[in-house]
Amino acid sequence: MTTTRRRRFSWVLVLLFLVMPLAELFVLIQVGQVIGVWWTILLLIADSIFGAWLMRREGARAWTALTTALSTGKLPSNEIADGALILLGGAMMLSPGFVTDIFGIVLILPFTRPFFRRILATVVQKRLVTATMPSTFGAGARPRNDDIVTGEVIDKDNSA
Repeated sequence: MTTTRRRRFSWVLVLLFLVMPLAELFVLIQVGQVIGVWWTILLLIADSIFGAWLMRREGARAWTALTTALSTGKLPSNEIADGALILLGGAMMLSPGFVTDIFGIVLILPFTRPFFRRILATVVQKRLVTATMPSTFGAGARPRNDDIVTGEVIDKDNSA
């Protein structure tokens, strides 16, 4: 892992484990002050119930689409991406708070998921290309000495 990538990963971790809980707490306090503590708790419970129902429904749809794609011999790239996004959205729904619940629901909804599927595909494609290109096919790549094997090819059919 390069130094730049480690730095970026460190900032993502800081954002996830420090900024997000503070944002969640701030939003919970603001909503609680506007509508009251009990209504805030009721809204969180209703939000969680809706998220669980939505995740179950969309997860079943994604599973059906995946099994259909596999049985027809189609490469299930969209179906796998949908499953990953639904799983990530469901994990966000488990975290208490409105901010992560909103992100989770947006990842699970069928009409917003294609947008995030394209983002996920772009990220995965960049990771795959950068992971494989420099070592094997990169610009100016030359074979190493241990990649070259000298020898002789013998055709088994014409050897007699």
